[in-house]
Amino acid sequence: MNKTLFLWLFVTFVVSSCSFKKDKFPVDSKAAINTIAVIIDDQLWNGEVGDSIRNKFASPVLGLPQEEPLFTINQYPVKLFEGFSTDARNIIIIKKSNETKFEIKENEFSAPQNAVHISGKTTAEIIEILEENAPDIIQKMRAIEIAQSHKIFKDSLLETKKIQTKFNIDLLIPSKYEYVMRRKNFIWLKSEITSGNTSVIIYQIPWKGINPNNAVNDIVRTRDSIGRKYIHGSAYRTQMVTEEAYSPYFFKTTLAGRKAYETKGTWQMKNDFMSGPFINYVIFDKENKRILVLEGFCYAPSKEKRDLMFELEAIIKSIQFKK
Repeated sequence: MNKTLFLWLFVTFVVSSCSFKKDKFPVDSKAAINTIAVIIDDQLWNGEVGDSIRNKFASPVLGLPQEEPLFTINQYPVKLFEGFSTDARNIIIIKKSNETKFEIKENEFSAPQNAVHISGKTTAEIIEILEENAPDIIQKMRAIEIAQSHKIFKDSLLETKKIQTKFNIDLLIPSKYEYVMRRKNFIWLKSEITSGNTSVIIYQIPWKGINPNNAVNDIVRTRDSIGRKYIHGSAYRTQMVTEEAYSPYFFKTTLAGRKAYETKGTWQMKNDFMSGPFINYVIFDKENKRILVLEGFCYAPSKEKRDLMFELEAIIKSIQFKK
C-alpha cells in the first residue's frame, strides 16, 4: 500500500471515530423527567439488590393522595448498555466485581448527567453501599431534574414584572401560566391542563406570623386563612382548606440562601368534592422583616400528580431575591 493511500485511510478512520464518539455521547440529555436508567444484570435486579434499589428510588412521593414513585426506573442488562440508556440524566451502574467501588461521575455519557457507579464483591456489599449513599444520590438526582426543568421553562417564560414589583423577587414561570388574581399582598397564577389545573400562589405575612415552636399549626392556620379569603370553588361557601385527616409533612430547609420551611400535604375544597396535593414554602426574609410564602397546588383527579407537583416545586425553587 502506498503512503498516500495509507495516510488517506488513517485520516478517514480518525474522522469517522470522532464522529462516532460525538454521536454516542450526546451533549444534551432528552430523557423524561424523574427517570433513572439502572444498568444491572437480571440476576441482581430480580434479587435483593433490585429490591434495595426499588425501595430507595421508587419509594412513594410524600404528600400525594395516591402512591406514585419518586423516580421511574428503567432497567437494562449490562450487555445492552448503549443507545438511549446512556442518554438518561440519571444512571446507576451496578455490578459484581473484585473491586469495591462507589463513584458519581458528572456528564460521563451525556450532559447534564449523574452516572453512579457501584460495585462490590458480594450482594451484601453492594446493598450496603446503596443503603449508605442513597440519600446523597437522590439529592443529586433531584437537583439535576430541577435544573433541567428550569432549562425547559426558559424556552417560553411568563413576564414576571408584576411579581417583581409586588414582592421584589423573580421566578422562572412557564408562559402557560396566567395571572388570575392580584391583591395587595397576594398573587395567584394558574395553568389549565386536561381535566384540571395547576396553581402557584405568592403572599407575604408579618415577620412574626409563624412561630418556630408551633410552625406546622401556624402554617396550616395561615394557608387556611388565605384559602378562606381568596381561593373558592364554584359552589356557594366553598373554600380551600388543609385536609384534616392527614398531618402534613414538614421539613426545615433553605431557599435562595434563606431559612425556610417546606410543608407537603393535601388540600380539599370545603363544602365541595375537589381536592389535591400542595407544596408550601415559608421563607424567612430577615433583610426585609417579612415572611414570604410560595405555594403550588394542583387539581387533577384523573392524572398522576408527581410530575405536576415537581414542576410547581421547580418554579418555586427558581426564586431570586432582587437587590
